[in-house]
Amino acid sequence: MNLKTVLILLGLALATIFALVCVLLTRERMPRTCQHLPLEQEDVEDGQSLVFADLTPEEMSQVVRYLQGHLGVPLVDASRAKPSDNCIASVDLQVPAKAEVLRFLDAGGARPPREAVAVLYFGNQAEPNITEYVVGPLPTPAYHRDVTVQRYGGKVPYHRRPTLAVEYKQVGGFLKNQVFPSAPAFMQQVMEYDGANLAVVTAAPRGFQSGDRVTWFVLFQNVSGFFVHPVGLEVLVDHSSLDISQWAVSRVFYNGQYYRDMAQLESAYVQGRINVEKVRKVPWDGDFSSMKPRAPPAALFPVQFEPQGPRYSVRKNHVLFQAWSFAFGMSVSTGLRLFDIRHKGERVAYELSVQEALSVYGSNCPGGMSTRYMDGSFGLGRYTSPLVPGVDCPYLATYVDTHSLSDSLRPKKRKASLCIFEQNLGSPLRRHYSNLQSLYYGGLVNSALVIRSIATVGNYDYVWDFIFYQNGAIEGKVQATGYPSSSFLHGDGLRYGNRLWEHTLGTIHTHFVNYKVDLDVGGRSGSSFNACHCSDKPLSFEVCLLFHTVPNNLHQNSASLFS
Repeated sequence: MNLKTVLILLGLALATIFALVCVLLTRERMPRTCQHLPLEQEDVEDGQSLVFADLTPEEMSQVVRYLQGHLGVPLVDASRAKPSDNCIASVDLQVPAKAEVLRFLDAGGARPPREAVAVLYFGNQAEPNITEYVVGPLPTPAYHRDVTVQRYGGKVPYHRRPTLAVEYKQVGGFLKNQVFPSAPAFMQQVMEYDGANLAVVTAAPRGFQSGDRVTWFVLFQNVSGFFVHPVGLEVLVDHSSLDISQWAVSRVFYNGQYYRDMAQLESAYVQGRINVEKVRKVPWDGDFSSMKPRAPPAALFPVQFEPQGPRYSVRKNHVLFQAWSFAFGMSVSTGLRLFDIRHKGERVAYELSVQEALSVYGSNCPGGMSTRYMDGSFGLGRYTSPLVPGVDCPYLATYVDTHSLSDSLRPKKRKASLCIFEQNLGSPLRRHYSNLQSLYYGGLVNSALVIRSIATVGNYDYVWDFIFYQNGAIEGKVQATGYPSSSFLHGDGLRYGNRLWEHTLGTIHTHFVNYKVDLDVGGRSGSSFNACHCSDKPLSFEVCLLFHTVPNNLHQNSASLFS
């Protein structure tokens, strides 16, 4: 065989290999071929799972139009509403009562009516209040009912309303246009304020007794990662009045000292009676807080490959993976939630869902020492962020768009805000290498299915996972990343945290994370419990479900919770 023939054959072989690789990498994703349920049963379960499906954008818009036409009061778009206006704060799925759903799923009962729950702020009433309405049936609403008293035991006072995005903008305008101008020398010479170089971060709660709506707002350099660039100035704003022109400053704090207002701070500065700490101005990228890589690009990270396509299937809001099946959704306030979790066709949990993420801080600055963030009030689902393939989730994950309606009259699409993927866990599920008497090896690859969303609430990015293992275990896991919360470092600040930079104190804090776990192992439980974890470390809890075919077996009705 001459050299020319060898080269031709080699070229053809390389072209064939290249074509095969391209086909494998670009092939249309197909449902896994190894199904544990007949196709007909899959179709039934897919249809049944829609009882838990999030509202579609069309359904949200229908609810808005119905409320606009049937409440008899004007509704202003929440994105531009004043505190004295009426507006729709949010619209979400009204999950049907469990008893109704089980009759539908298990006993051939009627499908529960599809309904929405709408939270409205009524600021333009004789007695301003927060009201919750259930609106239905969808997709064409014909009724609404007030469920506020039923759920909360009475009317909800207006001062308890979670803050809308527009109110933060209004507070920012109040500080810029009315508060800062009352201390011109201090703001220009100490803060080097130009109208745009300071960012404002809210503390919470908004007071410490019923009726309060006063909030500490902490100022930072407005750069990338501003959360770790405090400038030492904090302002307590009383924004309880429904008339923005009546808002006022209750107290000012700068570098360890309290002042009645900005005018008093200005007077002390002009008279030289203030201890000034000039904070070094950092570049726009934030310097040490920049997310830009510090090292030059290295070799590419390893990637996961599915040689025969995914071994799971996603149809609408229903997932099938080996012996597992479940429905998923995204609540505006609480985020990722799962329903009707089954193993080998048997329901083991009716609901697994995130409920709340609370963080408690300590500091020698008022904003930090008073902060008790309850992130559900901001909206764990509302602030679910897009997921980046190859970083937030594997490239080959299935990405799902979600929709929400909050702080606006129009639904918002959150592109690729939820992902589902199977991952190799890197160690065998079981194995044995026999070198006594007989020689053999037996092993089983260990993998798990992950459903993930990431909520960015202020400085924190919460990575929420529910993980389904081959051995029948379900794990709920959350990791907190993003930026730490910080205070201005002064005085005895190191008693309350660690120094992150010259004037930056990383404040001591504790995270409390709550899940709802409604188990139906071996039959309907009739009750649920909250799994709560308190830590400054990533949280992981695991529900281990043991199955046996013997009815009423002790293990069949057992579940254990590990932190």
